[in-house]
Amino acid sequence: SVEQLMAKHLGGQTRFPSLVVSNSGSFSPSYTDSGAMIPAESSPSRLFSQLFIDESPAELKVRTGRVAQGRSIMDLVSDDAKQLTRSLGKGDQDRLDDYFTSVRELEKRLADSEAWAKRPKPKVDAKKPVDISNGNDFVGRQRLMCDVIRLALQTDSTRFISFHLGGSGGVVPLPGVQEGYHSLSHHGLDKEKLEQLAIIEEEIIVSWGQFLRDLSSTKDMAGNLLDHTSVLLTSNLGNASNHSNQNMPVLIGGGRFKHGQHLAFDKKNNYPLPNLYVSLLQRVGMETDQFASGKSTLNGLEFT
Repeated sequence: SVEQLMAKHLGGQTRFPSLVVSNSGSFSPSYTDSGAMIPAESSPSRLFSQLFIDESPAELKVRTGRVAQGRSIMDLVSDDAKQLTRSLGKGDQDRLDDYFTSVRELEKRLADSEAWAKRPKPKVDAKKPVDISNGNDFVGRQRLMCDVIRLALQTDSTRFISFHLGGSGGVVPLPGVQEGYHSLSHHGLDKEKLEQLAIIEEEIIVSWGQFLRDLSSTKDMAGNLLDHTSVLLTSNLGNASNHSNQNMPVLIGGGRFKHGQHLAFDKKNNYPLPNLYVSLLQRVGMETDQFASGKSTLNGLEFT
């Protein structure tokens, strides 16, 4: 996934190369370069602890022991694999070389983890959040997680985050909503369903807008966090009612892009969404003109 590609090349300067979070469950849109999904952290409370609460000496001893054990396992597997290489054909040797690359990357992550474990975590003027137990209140959970995300960015604990905004089959606790969110998304153009769906999705956008305002009001060394953070909001569907993935809605804030505009393209011959990802990759300084099916940047999306 695009943020994991960024983290692979640029995430080595922070305690967490990337964070993968969700407001509901462990599903995420984040994938490694080998195609494995990265499970999301859905608890703002646990995320806050990972970011800002130092481990006790006993906990630190256990964690460093696990790192050392992981390194020992890597050494053992690498030695066995090197001996095996001599008896393999060219195709199998290439596959084993890919494996060695993954092992070296894992070894580096283990070394980084050990180094960061010895450094104190940043302190913030915020209390550990209390998780919302009602799984249907995913908008409230979204707000709570966004508060922790802002702190993570403010303290430079990470620079790359994916946030899966999961829905709910139950009734969202908002005035005027009587039916489950998933059911409402399959509205079939029913007027009452659309009205209830609008209530929920307006709240999602309001929450996202507040997150942007919070970033804008958070100062950093060169202005504010919003200026130096690209925030992308999109969906996996353009029309959930018929499961169409054509003409998906996309909002982007911050990152010193040229804003205040609506870019509308030919709906029958639209640009591939990965063109936008190429623009984002270039925005963080990566020299590339391709990502997945995207072969260029997105037309009209300019830097300021």
